[in-house]
Amino acid sequence: MQRKNSILKKRSRNGIAMIMAIAVLVIIATILALSLSLTNKTTQKTTDLYLYEQASILTHSAAEYALLKMSQSNQCSLPSINYSYNNIYDINTTMYYISTPGSVCETNTPAGHHFATVTYPGSNGTVIVDISVTTKNGISAEPIRYFRRTIQKL
Repeated sequence: MQRKNSILKKRSRNGIAMIMAIAVLVIIATILALSLSLTNKTTQKTTDLYLYEQASILTHSAAEYALLKMSQSNQCSLPSINYSYNNIYDINTTMYYISTPGSVCETNTPAGHHFATVTYPGSNGTVIVDISVTTKNGISAEPIRYFRRTIQKL
């Protein structure tokens, strides 16, 4: 007498194959979703790093530009310079002057921009330049701000 085994019928093998195929598709879809998310984050970080490095370089250029503008105006009379670069960055430059008593800088400096009075004549005509470079709203996921302070001799 032969025993009939109902577990090994052809129909049940097709059902197991279908479940295994669905499981493989779910695993592949999960891996693809994770890789897409990682790619998106990497792209965003690369963009933010590029904007940060460009802001860093712009502070050096803004310092040079501020010195040029100070040399073109009356001595120690320029309090600040504000401008935009490529409609991406706002650049704000503020100058604070250091001078000896009775010098041209002490009389020409706008209110609030005279930093210190010194007695050493070699320090006369020195300026502290504060430069702030900030991205405009909507350029990056988080606003990028780079600040630089430099001391320059006029």
